[in-house]
Amino acid sequence: MTTHCSASVGGLLLTANRLLDGELAGVTTTGRHRGACLALRTALELCVDLTLQVALPGLRHPTSGRAKLLLLHSSTAAETARRVKALWAQLSLGCHYHLYELGPTYDQVRAWRAEVDYLVRELSHRSGS
Repeated sequence: MTTHCSASVGGLLLTANRLLDGELAGVTTTGRHRGACLALRTALELCVDLTLQVALPGLRHPTSGRAKLLLLHSSTAAETARRVKALWAQLSLGCHYHLYELGPTYDQVRAWRAEVDYLVRELSHRSGS
């Protein structure tokens, strides 16, 4: 991973931790959980972008997150790509407010945080950085 991406991803993961640990005053619990989901999803997206840039140089990358997730299958192990896609979908649901749904729980977001950690390392390793 490039230094800039490492710093960006690291900062997003730290932000997710701070939100989960309740370090930001004046934010509701549900708001912290949704904010952590957004930070985690963004960190995952940055790593997917880097992996695609390294694996498919010169390819004009799509702007759609879903298209990038489809391309990831040609750039990394099928199981890793499947896990990234599944986690991205869960985080997307977690960071959007729906009147008819409860927000993600602390335990769910902590589990997603651990999975993002693993996948960031896996994608960084596969992108040769």
